[in-house]
Amino acid sequence: MTANAHLMEHMMNPKNYGDMPENDAIGIGKNPQNGEKVAIYLKVKEGDEPVIDDISFQAIGCTTTVVSGSIITSEARDITFSRAEELISVTLGMLDKLPPEDAACSEMVALALKAALDTYAERQKDKDFPVISYIIKTDCTPKEEEE
Repeated sequence: MTANAHLMEHMMNPKNYGDMPENDAIGIGKNPQNGEKVAIYLKVKEGDEPVIDDISFQAIGCTTTVVSGSIITSEARDITFSRAEELISVTLGMLDKLPPEDAACSEMVALALKAALDTYAERQKDKDFPVISYIIKTDCTPKEEEE
């Protein structure tokens, strides 16, 4: 499957989209500039290291946000928390190569995953710990719209 076909598949049929009422943790990524947000839900399997057993997301955002959510959650399913942290780092590291408006969407999804991992860790100490939200740093306004 070509890269474009892969992206089209995630756009037309987003994977892992939807609520997960019986979750172990939720994380939220927010874009304060336009009100977009992503929630990521985790079901965790305990072992030597926690593993993302199930994952889903919901988004109030653009198509790029939904595609990013579909791809990142697909990659995060069935991996350990440390591998998920690597996935987040790699994703954030690749954003410098994208236009800012596209980078913002992927950053928001990666930060929502980070927030879900962090919420889970905090809930191991305090089961009533609130959901963590992280705010993106990227300006998602296309340069031609600023002028």
